[in-house]
Amino acid sequence: MAFYVYLLTNRPHGTFYTGVTNNLVRRTHEHREMTGSTFTRRYGITRLVYYEIFDTPEEAIRREKRLKRWPRDWKIRTVEAFNPGWLDLYEDLNR
Repeated sequence: MAFYVYLLTNRPHGTFYTGVTNNLVRRTHEHREMTGSTFTRRYGITRLVYYEIFDTPEEAIRREKRLKRWPRDWKIRTVEAFNPGWLDLYEDLNR
């Protein structure tokens, strides 16, 4: 089973949400349907712009905690290296 750390945003360079899950498609869908979390619902955060895959939940949780402490500009640079166009990667997951 794979575990994912992911970043969502409401627009390029917008508000970030960092999460961890074992089902990235389901969890992203929940955020898009505004049932994912109060924070994402409040700020309209639905765009999946970054994710990483891990073998264990412990690794994923450690990484999530590190990303949450990162300065905003580090997160922006990470997204831009992975996804320069800030595309919504959710559509790619469903193919």
